[in-house]
Amino acid sequence: MRSGIKVRAKLLDLRRLDSAAGHPRFAVVVAKFSFSAVQRNKVKRRLRELVRLHMLPVLPPMDLLVRARREAYGATFEMLSDDINDAARRLAVAHNDRDPR
Repeated sequence: MRSGIKVRAKLLDLRRLDSAAGHPRFAVVVAKFSFSAVQRNKVKRRLRELVRLHMLPVLPPMDLLVRARREAYGATFEMLSDDINDAARRLAVAHNDRDPR
Protein backbone atom coordinates (compact mmCIF):
# COMPACT_ATOMS: atom_id res chain seq x y z
CA MET A 1 0.00 0.00 0.00
CA ARG A 2 2.20 2.79 -1.22
CA SER A 3 -0.59 5.10 -2.36
CA GLY A 4 -3.28 6.93 -0.44
CA ILE A 5 -3.08 9.36 2.44
CA LYS A 6 -0.70 8.53 5.28
CA VAL A 7 -0.78 9.95 8.80
CA ARG A 8 1.83 9.20 11.42
CA ALA A 9 0.94 9.57 15.08
CA LYS A 10 2.92 8.90 18.25
CA LEU A 11 1.75 5.28 18.57
CA LEU A 12 0.19 4.50 15.18
CA ASP A 13 0.49 4.90 11.45
CA LEU A 14 -2.75 5.21 9.49
CA ARG A 15 -3.17 4.94 5.75
CA ARG A 16 -6.39 5.70 3.87
CA LEU A 17 -7.30 4.53 0.39
CA ASP A 18 -10.47 5.22 -1.54
CA SER A 19 -12.60 2.11 -1.94
CA ALA A 20 -15.39 1.07 -4.27
CA ALA A 21 -16.65 -1.48 -1.74
CA GLY A 22 -19.50 0.81 -0.65
CA HIS A 23 -18.63 0.54 3.04
CA PRO A 24 -15.58 1.21 5.21
CA ARG A 25 -13.08 -1.58 5.72
CA PHE A 26 -10.06 -1.64 7.98
CA ALA A 27 -7.08 -3.81 8.79
CA VAL A 28 -4.83 -3.76 11.84
CA VAL A 29 -1.14 -4.57 11.46
CA VAL A 30 0.93 -5.35 14.54
CA ALA A 31 4.55 -6.26 13.87
CA LYS A 32 6.43 -8.67 16.12
CA PHE A 33 9.14 -6.28 17.37
CA SER A 34 10.34 -9.22 19.55
CA PHE A 35 7.16 -9.12 21.66
CA SER A 36 5.17 -12.24 22.55
CA ALA A 37 1.99 -13.34 20.78
CA VAL A 38 0.01 -12.44 23.90
CA GLN A 39 1.28 -8.86 23.79
CA ARG A 40 0.64 -8.55 20.03
CA ASN A 41 -2.90 -9.89 20.39
CA LYS A 42 -3.62 -7.45 23.21
CA VAL A 43 -2.58 -4.50 21.03
CA LYS A 44 -4.63 -5.87 18.08
CA ARG A 45 -7.75 -6.32 20.22
CA ARG A 46 -7.46 -2.80 21.61
CA LEU A 47 -6.98 -1.24 18.19
CA ARG A 48 -9.85 -3.18 16.60
CA GLU A 49 -12.17 -2.06 19.41
CA LEU A 50 -11.09 1.57 19.10
CA VAL A 51 -11.62 1.60 15.34
CA ARG A 52 -15.01 -0.10 15.77
CA LEU A 53 -16.17 2.40 18.40
CA HIS A 54 -14.66 5.67 17.18
CA MET A 55 -14.07 5.42 13.45
CA LEU A 56 -16.38 2.93 11.71
CA PRO A 57 -19.61 4.81 12.54
CA VAL A 58 -18.37 7.97 10.81
CA LEU A 59 -16.12 6.67 8.03
CA PRO A 60 -17.12 7.05 4.39
CA PRO A 61 -16.45 4.10 2.07
CA MET A 62 -12.69 3.63 2.31
CA ASP A 63 -9.96 1.17 3.12
CA LEU A 64 -8.09 2.02 6.31
CA LEU A 65 -4.85 0.45 7.47
CA VAL A 66 -3.92 0.92 11.12
CA ARG A 67 -0.33 -0.03 11.91
CA ALA A 68 0.89 -0.17 15.50
CA ARG A 69 4.31 1.30 16.10
CA ARG A 70 6.71 -0.16 18.66
CA GLU A 71 5.60 2.43 21.23
CA ALA A 72 2.01 1.10 21.13
CA TYR A 73 2.98 -2.00 23.10
CA GLY A 74 3.55 0.00 26.28
CA ALA A 75 0.51 2.26 25.84
CA THR A 76 -2.67 2.16 27.89
CA PHE A 77 -6.10 1.89 26.29
CA GLU A 78 -6.65 5.62 26.94
CA MET A 79 -3.34 6.54 25.29
CA LEU A 80 -4.24 4.46 22.22
CA SER A 81 -7.70 6.04 22.17
CA ASP A 82 -6.27 9.57 22.25
CA ASP A 83 -3.76 8.70 19.56
CA ILE A 84 -6.29 7.10 17.21
CA ASN A 85 -8.68 10.05 17.63
CA ASP A 86 -5.87 12.51 16.89
CA ALA A 87 -4.74 10.49 13.87
CA ALA A 88 -8.33 10.23 12.59
CA ARG A 89 -8.74 14.03 12.80
CA ARG A 90 -5.47 14.57 10.95
CA LEU A 91 -6.46 11.96 8.35
CA ALA A 92 -9.77 13.75 7.73
CA VAL A 93 -8.01 17.10 7.37
CA ALA A 94 -5.45 15.62 4.97
CA HIS A 95 -8.26 14.08 2.92
CA ASN A 96 -10.24 17.36 2.81
CA ASP A 97 -7.13 19.28 1.76
CA ARG A 98 -6.55 16.82 -1.06
CA ASP A 99 -10.20 16.39 -2.13
CA PRO A 100 -11.08 18.76 -5.01
CA ARG A 101 -14.82 18.83 -4.16
